[in-house]
Amino acid sequence: MGADSLTSFLLAALVLELTPGPNMTWLALLTATAGRRVGLAALTGIALGLALQAVLAVVGVAALMAAWPGLYRVLHLAGVGFLLFLAWESWRDSGDPAHHRPGGGEDGAAGFRRGLVANLLNPKAALFFVTVLPGFLPQAASAGAALALSAVYVALATAVHLVIVLAAGSLGGWLADPAVSVRMHRIQALALVLVAVWLFWRG
Repeated sequence: MGADSLTSFLLAALVLELTPGPNMTWLALLTATAGRRVGLAALTGIALGLALQAVLAVVGVAALMAAWPGLYRVLHLAGVGFLLFLAWESWRDSGDPAHHRPGGGEDGAAGFRRGLVANLLNPKAALFFVTVLPGFLPQAASAGAALALSAVYVALATAVHLVIVLAAGSLGGWLADPAVSVRMHRIQALALVLVAVWLFWRG
């Protein structure tokens, strides 16, 4: 793969990752309310979910989804449902005093699980691996080449998400006020609903 093709791929991946979506919104608000430790745990789950998506794409599962749109629709609706579940949970937690103490009442294990599941059910990532990534590979490229390029994408996405975690973590002191934390939980819930609606509408 030439330098020009790699540069073009990196630009395409960067544009995708900077587009507001479930990961960016959820990760920023989670880190701001629960702290950087939980945000980093969630980031690990996101990275693992993306890596598993890449492996599945290389072995043909994502190609299968492209061949049978009904299978993609199931994954797509599951992703929308998961976002709505997170929205409900965030709104519910806004009424729980435990979630407005320092640390937000969340732990790293919960953040990791959410990040992992959300990205295993992320159709945007699946479509990227099956439709966009192959266009940057030479003809008859090996599975190893596809995995290597997928690893580049996961690394870039993780770097973008790390910047989000570090920036959002600086708001932790301001969010120590329980009243602010309640509002942030509700804002997070509404934002997740909007993202779920947007994802459903995009189809």
